[in-house]
Amino acid sequence: MTAPEDAVEARPWRQGDGPKPKVWTWPLTDPPALWVRHKGTWRWASVSARQDWPDCRTAYQALIDTDGTASKSHRTFWWPHEVLRVAHHSTAVPATEVGRGGDLPRPPRLVKLA
Repeated sequence: MTAPEDAVEARPWRQGDGPKPKVWTWPLTDPPALWVRHKGTWRWASVSARQDWPDCRTAYQALIDTDGTASKSHRTFWWPHEVLRVAHHSTAVPATEVGRGGDLPRPPRLVKLA
């Protein structure tokens, strides 16, 4: 039996690709996660966004440790693929609006003391 191949990375959207994909994000406090086969090893990846392309393809952007050093980087992988597996579901509903979903939290409010 042969070892499974690695996950296929999706390149970023470009102007000549037609309409932009619809992007869904989750709150940073409750993202879903995937097991991703990368460089022959299964790695945990925290999902930050889902991209629904106009041609019906789907890609997931995830934060993954690609070299085993705990230094993580964002990579985007095509779904479905036999070397991407759901590791954890989010309890949050994904959002497409700016300011919701996976955006960074708002900075603390400055209070002027008298």
